[in-house]
Amino acid sequence: MEGHNPDILTCLANLSADEVFTPPKLASAMLDILPQDLFRRPDTTFLDPVCKSGVFPREIARRLNEGLKDQMPDDQARINHILTKQVFGLAITELTASLSRRSVYCSKKADGKFSIVTSFTKSDGNVRLPTTQHRWNKNGRCQACGANRAEYERDDSREAYAYPFIHGIDPAEVFKVKFDVIIGNPPYQLSDGGFGKSASPIYHHFVMQAKKLEPRYLVMITPSRWFGGGKGLDSFRKEMLNDDRISHLFDFPKLYDGFPGVKIRGGVSYFLWNRDHRGMCSVQTMWDSKPLGPEMTRPLNAYDVFVRRNEAISILEKVRSFRIQGQPEMTLDKRVSSRKPFGLPTNYHGSPSSKSLRQAIKFYGSQRITWIERSDIQVNIEWIDQWKVLLTRLQGTSSAVETQFVSNPLVIEPGQACSETYLVAGRFSNQRDALNFATYLRTRFVRFLVSLRKVTQDATRDVYSFVPDVPVDREWTDEELYQRYGLNEEEISLIESVVRPLHASDREGRDEAGEDE
Repeated sequence: MEGHNPDILTCLANLSADEVFTPPKLASAMLDILPQDLFRRPDTTFLDPVCKSGVFPREIARRLNEGLKDQMPDDQARINHILTKQVFGLAITELTASLSRRSVYCSKKADGKFSIVTSFTKSDGNVRLPTTQHRWNKNGRCQACGANRAEYERDDSREAYAYPFIHGIDPAEVFKVKFDVIIGNPPYQLSDGGFGKSASPIYHHFVMQAKKLEPRYLVMITPSRWFGGGKGLDSFRKEMLNDDRISHLFDFPKLYDGFPGVKIRGGVSYFLWNRDHRGMCSVQTMWDSKPLGPEMTRPLNAYDVFVRRNEAISILEKVRSFRIQGQPEMTLDKRVSSRKPFGLPTNYHGSPSSKSLRQAIKFYGSQRITWIERSDIQVNIEWIDQWKVLLTRLQGTSSAVETQFVSNPLVIEPGQACSETYLVAGRFSNQRDALNFATYLRTRFVRFLVSLRKVTQDATRDVYSFVPDVPVDREWTDEELYQRYGLNEEEISLIESVVRPLHASDREGRDEAGEDE
């Protein structure tokens, strides 16, 4: 379009799904939650400890340049002051260091002739990349980030991905500055050398390190997996939920929202940590980058996980307060099995025929139905001869919005077992109870309560911790469940807007009890 002058930082391709460039619009929204008088003070100091494109230092400098005009009317003196005394960054690689300097100083060399700053005497200016190395322990892992030595030990000619901020570099020492504001978008994960494309999260290390520096304000955007799951994140989740200095939380549950084109399962979120705040947190859900539903001020630690939707709190409280003879109902996490219900991994496959086996039992694995010897099962042997209801452990979608949350239950009869592809959701002495239980699991009510804890494709036993374990002497309907827990029309409407119907006929090809070879 004629006259259109795009922001170059909106056009950059991401380095990877783990090191994601922050769109300028999102960076600006994150800066909006800070007290704006910070940008009218000549002594406020800002640090981006994970510079990639330089968008945060650039947007900070832009706001300071506007806010200090009356106090510093000379343009060059004002720019020199802002970029030498107030705005600082640690890069994560040589490439991002160059990108950031180009964004902030309009030159890859801060002291170059094209730099907008005339008072720098060093080429890196205030965007630095201190030399750091991984610190390997005896198990071949980095003590700081958990990187696998076999993958990340490099010679000096290659990037080590030993990010300075979490590998012993103190930015206060590097720049001789105490920082008022720390803001950034840290790397999300590193390959851990596990099976397939296994990776471990590292973003929580950056958050915790930033807190240790005790700035007045901390703003970071991270994946939202810490809300309810994710390996290695349990202690981080507990720490975050119990930190009453988090005053604001903005949550983007929709895939690709926040970072268009980047698939971050479970979405992303950013928070404002205020050193002087003590109290509840203002929570806002975002959808298509706009507020969805009302903002609510609530304690983050009301539950053992973070419940994303403010409108869901009233539903959850009604369910949790329900009593039978004065006692709370048990929840399904007590009934659902852990991983490997029969001790057999996903890649365990049986025989296509039962004819050559002595005591054949039907086996549900990651591929088609096969047959195995009864003696192959060493764990939970007594379950083999019970009716069972199975749910797949991984349940999700590649679309932007998940609407199912739980796989279609599979009822299998006595004499059958499964690999860790499935969880045994329930065990019963008769077919009727098993079928009634499967019907209950298909209700929107159940799957909505699961959605409150499920932030990734992994549907472990824990995601059923909000679901009541109701009697299985009937085929429950959503209408009966809504009435049982006293839900109003607004609450019912929320459930039915989030969760699509799921019927027994919506089978995925093999979930039929008693299917024969």
